[in-house]
Amino acid sequence: MVKDKTAEEIRQIWQQYFAAKDTVYAVIPEEKFDLIWTRAQSCPTTRGDAAASQLVLYHYPELKEEKGIVLMTAEMDTTFLNVAEAQCIANQVQLFYATDRKETYELVETFNFRPNEFKYMSVIAELEQSGLGAELKCAQNQDKT
Repeated sequence: MVKDKTAEEIRQIWQQYFAAKDTVYAVIPEEKFDLIWTRAQSCPTTRGDAAASQLVLYHYPELKEEKGIVLMTAEMDTTFLNVAEAQCIANQVQLFYATDRKETYELVETFNFRPNEFKYMSVIAELEQSGLGAELKCAQNQDKT
């Protein structure tokens, strides 16, 4: 159905389809997806096989080669997360796994390979620097009204 569409047209269709739904979705450029995927192989984003999934991000790479995009949507456990919180987590995956900043990705490596050296305050500082911390606070304040 989208074979004759441009990447931008597909992006618009994907966004229009999910705009009215209570979920997380994205259209990820090929280069960002490849970087996230490569890094996730060495530093997985899961908490282990025994942990229950509260958020699952589904990536559809079928358009990657021809259109240069990967479609993403999510499934979340709404007893633990609302859409704004799930979106914040998806943003953090992109922030930490698709970053060009060596220092940012080093936080992921430290967490995975040297947990005794990991400092939570470093993550908070990175979130504040990126602006995501302010977005989460804004979303939390909206939930209270």
